[in-house]
Amino acid sequence: MNASSNTTHAFATAADPFSARFGMPLPAGMRAECAGMSWRTFLSTYSPSGGPIRFGRWSSTPLGAGNSEFRATLGIGDVITQATATGCGPVSALTSMLYEAGCQMEILSFHQLRITADRTATVLLCEHDGQRHWAIGFGSDATESSIEAMIAGANLLHG
Repeated sequence: MNASSNTTHAFATAADPFSARFGMPLPAGMRAECAGMSWRTFLSTYSPSGGPIRFGRWSSTPLGAGNSEFRATLGIGDVITQATATGCGPVSALTSMLYEAGCQMEILSFHQLRITADRTATVLLCEHDGQRHWAIGFGSDATESSIEAMIAGANLLHG
C-alpha cells in the first residue's frame, strides 16, 4: 500500500463512522451526510431505538411460485396489530404492511453489507411525501437487517 492509499483510507475512516468501525464505506450520499459523526450520533440519526412504529414477531409460509405469506406483529403508536401480506420477499411484504398501517414509504436505494461473519447491515434511502432519509439496520442475516432498516426508516419519516 502506498502513502496515497494510506491517506485516503485514513480520511475515509475519520469521515465515515461506519467505515471506521467495519472497514467498508457507506453509500456515497449517506457517507457525505454523516461525515465526522461519532458512532453514537450516527446510530441515533440513522437507526433510532424508539419511535411510533415497533416491530414484533415475524413468520412466513411459502405459497409457491416464489411467493410467501408473511405475518408480523406491528405496534403503531398505542395500537398493536397483526399484519399479513403476500409477496416475493420480506421487504415487499413489510412495505405493504407499513402502507396498510398508514406508514407509507418508498425505498429509493437499498444496500446490504456483510459486516462480520455473523452480522449484516442494510442501508436504505427512504422517501415519503418528498421527505428523504437514510436509515440503517443491523441483524444476524439479510432479512433481520432489512426489517430493522425499514422500521428505522419508517420511524424517521413518520416519527
